[in-house]
Amino acid sequence: MNVPESYAFCEAVARREAKNFYYSFLLLDAGRRRAMCAIYAFMRYCDDLSDSEAISGKGAAIARWREDLEAALQSSPGGRTPEHALWPAFIDAVTRYRIPHQYFFDMIDGVSSDLEPRRVGTFDQLYDYCYHVASVVGLTIIHIFGFRPGFNSPEALKLAEKCGIAFQLTNILRDIREDAENQRVYLPEEDLQRFHVTADDLRGREVSPRLRELLAFEAGRARQYYTESAPLVGMIDPASRASLRALIAIYSRLLDHIVDSGYKVLSRRIRVPTWEKVLILARSRWG
Repeated sequence: MNVPESYAFCEAVARREAKNFYYSFLLLDAGRRRAMCAIYAFMRYCDDLSDSEAISGKGAAIARWREDLEAALQSSPGGRTPEHALWPAFIDAVTRYRIPHQYFFDMIDGVSSDLEPRRVGTFDQLYDYCYHVASVVGLTIIHIFGFRPGFNSPEALKLAEKCGIAFQLTNILRDIREDAENQRVYLPEEDLQRFHVTADDLRGREVSPRLRELLAFEAGRARQYYTESAPLVGMIDPASRASLRALIAIYSRLLDHIVDSGYKVLSRRIRVPTWEKVLILARSRWG
């Protein structure tokens, strides 16, 4: 498959699967939008491997994907790449925007960490998990957005990391019951004990007062990371700012919906409706 065909494949994947990300991509120029779709297709495939393979085959499938990533990144322009439709576009995007390769291996490490039942002891451990599954995504895409080299580069990277933490904490709150049913409890054990909540409380349908207090605490923590990462928008290429504003606003609004529901995340999956995402796009586009 040639590069344009590969980009077309990745764009189709993003349109179909990227429930929140794709809306923000629409505010980018064509080149950056295609690159975002290529990176998203890579992330989506990583997630699909961890979710769809038989338990006994997940580790082997992810190991093969890591080998394919290594081969793809080492291939020369026009040379042979592993056989998957996303690779030509992925390689072009990584090369064009000079994205550090380590981020993609970190993503795979994050996916691999979810192969077994999971409990998190402390927030430091949760932060490390969020870094590998979300912050590295932020660190990757700001290279596509573009940010000024020089004095603010380290700060921009740190803010992108914090933005990823905010996004993943929001996802954890939204998916808390589904994750618990799959033996994945991401809320730190130290927080569960502090609020006298058990893992079994996360598998029910009703949110107890104690659980509501815990979820409010975690939502406040997520909100703090949104606030701390806000200056990132002003550090990237002006042509990309509307897209990043929209992406942050959509995820932040998801957190708002969770809070406004009274944390009723055990009985339903809370979403930002399409009409609201479109409104966010318009507001982000026109400032």
